Amino acid sequence: MSNTHIPTASWGSLLRGENGLRALALTGGVALHAINVHIVTTVLPSVVREIGGLDWYAWNTTLFMVASIIGATFSVRVLAALGPRSAYLSALLTFALGSVICAMASSMPMMLAGRSVQGLGGGLLAALSYALIRIVFAPPLWPRAVALVSGMWGISTLCGPAVGGLFAQAGHWRWAFWTLLPIALAQATLVFIQLRPDNLVEIPKHTSPPAVPLQQIALLAASVLAIAVGSMSPLLLWQALGVAIGLLLGVAAIFCERRASVHMLPTRGTDLGTPLGAVYASVALLLIGIMTEIFVPYFLQTLHGHAPLTAGYLTAAMAAGWSIGSLWSSGHQQAGAARLLRTGPALCTISLLALGILIPFDLGMHVHLQTTLCAVALAGVGAGVGIGWPHLVTRVMTAAPKGEESTASTAVTTVQLYGMAIGASIAGLVVNAAGITSPGGVAGAQAAAAWLFFSFALAPAMAVLLARRINPKV
Repeated sequence: MSNTHIPTASWGSLLRGENGLRALALTGGVALHAINVHIVTTVLPSVVREIGGLDWYAWNTTLFMVASIIGATFSVRVLAALGPRSAYLSALLTFALGSVICAMASSMPMMLAGRSVQGLGGGLLAALSYALIRIVFAPPLWPRAVALVSGMWGISTLCGPAVGGLFAQAGHWRWAFWTLLPIALAQATLVFIQLRPDNLVEIPKHTSPPAVPLQQIALLAASVLAIAVGSMSPLLLWQALGVAIGLLLGVAAIFCERRASVHMLPTRGTDLGTPLGAVYASVALLLIGIMTEIFVPYFLQTLHGHAPLTAGYLTAAMAAGWSIGSLWSSGHQQAGAARLLRTGPALCTISLLALGILIPFDLGMHVHLQTTLCAVALAGVGAGVGIGWPHLVTRVMTAAPKGEESTASTAVTTVQLYGMAIGASIAGLVVNAAGITSPGGVAGAQAAAAWLFFSFALAPAMAVLLARRINPKV
């Protein structure tokens, strides 16, 4: 492993000239994938009203996430087989094909098929964007590039709902998918020009494509699907059983990874006693904590009387905090970066605890003051993830065993997506158990909000404890 200190270059060095165009080539794919996530969330009610399939509503997200995990895991093989430019173009083509299927969907099964293809392409795009950073840019630019790539998720949350909302409100939800195609074409043109071999800092060696860890992928997919199936039952017992089976399958995936000859993570990536293992665990824990956002709009509308648009943009403060925190922190080095790896999860924990007080209860303060404090706390949750994110991903790149750099980089996306899927599923279980539907109403929403935020604060708190293992000498 390499522990060589990498000085961080300025933002100007990344965004000027050829570097700026290459940065746009990498970040555009992630932005396309992320914007699509929020567009679909907005138009899905309109989709169901036209083609039916309300019972399978949640599976649009579930199958998309499972396919994204598969795409992210296969990205190492695709990169080795096709090279940087062709791999990225194939991911864009897959994503575009899924968008066409969704736009033409006449039934929910067809929509789910399109969402699965979209997820496969989106997972490839997200993983390749991280994996190509070390190939496209010199080491001093890595933290800035990581921050820029991750910042696309926050930007997408600000514009994705607005774009989807315009088409849904006009009664033309299919155009939300069709408009992704010219964007994908423009992105493909940029990638074709900017990712040519003579533009790369490191030319990947032509080796035989690595084998695919099929067992681990199958176990992770089954883990998410088990929780999703359990959540379809109105009975708490079956919901809990689904979560238990899902988590057990996740543990089984870890044990399988340790004993397998074909790996999904780099060597000792599942060992919490190593820097790499601690990084991957921290990524999963932070993403679990931030998935509380899926219920924030409901709580704000039910408990505080906010209109849907207002609640949506208040929720977007979480994503904005992630983007701002990530962009701000990327210039810190060594001791400063190590402090942020502890400070970030601590801020996330404190902010979730604050939301557990601010959202469920009437504190007797002016409504605008309480709304402002909620927005600050939501931004704090996102910022807590964002300020440590560039240093987590950079640590993966510098600590990866020689020859396993691509596997280590793309595994970040796999772990991120799995954390999001598990977090969303467990959040659903917690709010249901706390009474969001029974007794429901204001009382149910209050109990659900308190239980959700207080219990999920444990996830980033555990990441605080792991920070020392990421930088044991600092």
